[in-house]
Amino acid sequence: MLESVGSLTGGPWIYAVVALSVLLDVFLPVLPSGVLIITAATAAAAGTGAAAGTGAAAGQVSHEVPSILALTLSAATASVVGDLAAYRVAWRGGERLDRAIARSRRLTRAQERLGGALARSGGGILVVIARFAPAGRSIVSFAAGTAHRRVREFLPWSALAGVAWAGYSVALGYFGGQWLGASWLATGVSLLALFAAGAGAAFLMRRPAAATAAERAS
Repeated sequence: MLESVGSLTGGPWIYAVVALSVLLDVFLPVLPSGVLIITAATAAAAGTGAAAGTGAAAGQVSHEVPSILALTLSAATASVVGDLAAYRVAWRGGERLDRAIARSRRLTRAQERLGGALARSGGGILVVIARFAPAGRSIVSFAAGTAHRRVREFLPWSALAGVAWAGYSVALGYFGGQWLGASWLATGVSLLALFAAGAGAAFLMRRPAAATAAERAS
């Protein structure tokens, strides 16, 4: 497993591939950015385990697998940059983009729910939740830009979302590899945990706005 995963993730190019995938998946949500991160983190766990078990011989292996810190930073940074790109595109989109968003019930609901949420204390947590939901990042970033929310209201929540999502994804791959060994089973279990978080986030995003308002009032 270590050799096969290392062949896929070895070398510094993996950071560029991960960053590009995360950057672009705000526009193309089908890109497997989460899969790449978890696979690379599993390889890092395998390299760490090898280094601990075989000493100097494993030192060569450990240099061929990604750094956990660099992987997290590249994914989180690319996430924020991608969010801001989508936000700016929506901000400057004009009437054509406004009409396209108006035809999408998901984007329209996101706009309605965002409303002044980013300006309220704790309201921007929707941005963090959306980062874990399938296409949620795209919906919230475009909605915030179209609603012309101020960048200082959106950027801190986007940064928190990027760090939380990247840290969670890397941790899943790394600890999955540590606990279950350097196997495709570890990667599969980690991906299931990532998809489960996405399903939970999607459920929270679909909750009726009235229910959310009632919770804030209570």
